[in-house]
Amino acid sequence: MKIEDMESVIEAMLFVSGAEVPLSEIANALNMDKSTTRAVIRSLADKYSSQKRGIRIIELDNSFQMCSAPECFEYVSSLCKIPRQQFMTQALLETLSIIAYKQPVTKAQIEEIRGVNADHAVNRLVERGLVSEVGRLDAPGKPLLFGTTKEFLRYFGLRSPKDLPVLEELGGTVTENADVQNKEE
Repeated sequence: MKIEDMESVIEAMLFVSGAEVPLSEIANALNMDKSTTRAVIRSLADKYSSQKRGIRIIELDNSFQMCSAPECFEYVSSLCKIPRQQFMTQALLETLSIIAYKQPVTKAQIEEIRGVNADHAVNRLVERGLVSEVGRLDAPGKPLLFGTTKEFLRYFGLRSPKDLPVLEELGGTVTENADVQNKEE
C-alpha cells in the first residue's frame, strides 16, 4: 500500500471514530507494525499543521484523535454553540498539579501537601474528567488513588504524563522554593 493510501485510510478511521483510537488498532487494521503506523500518522499530522489546515491529529498516550485546530475554536464554537470553557480556580489548579506530578496519589497525600481538605477540588476535577480513580492503596482503609486522564492530556496538549515540564524548569522544586523563602525571612 502506498503512503498516500495509508494516510487516507488513517484519516477516514480517525474521522469516523470521533474519539481517540489506540495505535495498536490502527496498525492492526492496516496490517502494519506500530512504529511504521506511528510514523505515517505523525507525517500526516505534520502536513495538517504545516499547511495550516482546520483539523489536527493529536497523540494521547499511544492513541490518536482528529480534532479541530485551536485557532479555529471561536468559529467552530459559534457554529456548534459550544459553551465557553470554564476557568479553573487556584485550588483546582494546585490540586491538579499535585495529582499530575505525584500520581497515583490519595486525597490524604494531596491534603498533606496543600494543607487543606481536598474533597471538593478532587470531586470537581473528577466531574470535569481531568482526574479519575486509578486504584486503591494497599494500606489500612484502602484509600482511593487518583491519576490524570486522557482528557487531562487533551486539555493541556500533552501526549503523555511524561511530557509534563520538569519541576526544575518551572523555577525549582517546592522544597527549594520554601528554603529560599525561609532564608529571606
